[in-house]
Amino acid sequence: MVRELNKYSTPGKAGIRNIFRSLQYRNYRYFFFGQSISLIGTWIQQIAIPWLVYSLTGSPFLLGLVGFVGQVPTFILAPFAGVLIDRWNRRTTLIVTQSLAMIQSIILTILFFTKSIDVWHIILVSMLLGCINAFDMPARQSFVIDIIEKKEDLGNAIALNSTMMNSARLIGPAIAGVLISIAGEGVCFLLNGISYIFVIVFLLMMRVSPRKGIVEKFPVFQGLKQGFRYTFGFMPIRYMILLLALVSLMGMPFTVLMPVFAKSILHGGSHTFGFLMGASGIGALIGAIYMASRKSVLGLAKNIPLFAGIFGIGLIAFSLSHNFFLSCFILLVTGLGMIMQMTSTNTILQTIVDDDKRGRVMSFYTMAFIGTAPFGSLFAGFLASKIGAPYTVIIGGASCLLGAVIYARKLPEIRKLVRLIYTKMGIIQETGVEIHLPRNLTSSPPPE
Repeated sequence: MVRELNKYSTPGKAGIRNIFRSLQYRNYRYFFFGQSISLIGTWIQQIAIPWLVYSLTGSPFLLGLVGFVGQVPTFILAPFAGVLIDRWNRRTTLIVTQSLAMIQSIILTILFFTKSIDVWHIILVSMLLGCINAFDMPARQSFVIDIIEKKEDLGNAIALNSTMMNSARLIGPAIAGVLISIAGEGVCFLLNGISYIFVIVFLLMMRVSPRKGIVEKFPVFQGLKQGFRYTFGFMPIRYMILLLALVSLMGMPFTVLMPVFAKSILHGGSHTFGFLMGASGIGALIGAIYMASRKSVLGLAKNIPLFAGIFGIGLIAFSLSHNFFLSCFILLVTGLGMIMQMTSTNTILQTIVDDDKRGRVMSFYTMAFIGTAPFGSLFAGFLASKIGAPYTVIIGGASCLLGAVIYARKLPEIRKLVRLIYTKMGIIQETGVEIHLPRNLTSSPPPE
């Protein structure tokens, strides 16, 4: 066993044959294919909802409101959801959340085809889906460790998840555009509802061993406090979560302003907007495929500030570009930087955290990545109305770049602490020198 783990003690190199190695695990295959179908359905609905809202109201404000109420529950509920996810069976949790998500799609379908749908229905259903996602996302992130038998393949599984998400991000909107023009938004809602059936069936077909160890039944607020101290009391986890939150808050809202760049800066139309979004998605897909081809988690720590910096520089360059083809190339690089930072962060977090606190840590990850987005979108919209979209994106890119620089200054200490954990786990071979971790990492990460 030691020999097997030691072969991962050298930095991972990319290789085509490594990309799909996590599919050797039966449970992960079911998870991968079920989620692939469902995510395409999710993206179909995500395109159909704003289109329907704008068709019903013609109001940009209500477009923003629907997006806000659909995401802000994640920010509020995710930390509490993480406490409960650490208690509950993760597969059962996912079956429940996916079933509830299917119900909301069915509600939209019925309302549409009975011609009784109104914008307030969409707002309520979006809030419901946001509450469901607050539980579903951290549960889904935490569940991956339960279906990957060898921990050294965890990074590959997480990267494949990103590949799956970004493939759906390219396929789903294209299908939605055709369906809306031919059959209307109701068919999009119906297809999304049907897509959840595949996830639920595949989850039921899995054979997942019970988690090792006994999860303490503590009060919710005590568990939340413990999870907060665990997440933010240890330097590597704290800095990874905070940098991700900064990038999501200040950098990711550039997508909200993309129509402005397409129409007012590049003097194009809807097809220009589509190409710009597609370029970012292709870059993210390339980055995810590269991450999936890596053999090991080793060497990922330096990716986090490097690609956060590339993302920030890309945003600044994009805001200054007035050439369509140059803008598409810059967005491709920007999308790659975004996904490389996100996937590297996810992989390292999943590798170093204790399993009985995994749900809480991943809830803070979800809160940082998804929960801050609606606030960033509102701020970007307000700022753009005052100083213009290009300057707003420049400020966002500069903020990401500054965060990457601050993180990079702490990187030697962060890598040292992560390396100590990997040594204790056996992923890195001991050098013969006795290594002492500060306190006991099996109970709670120490403050630095």
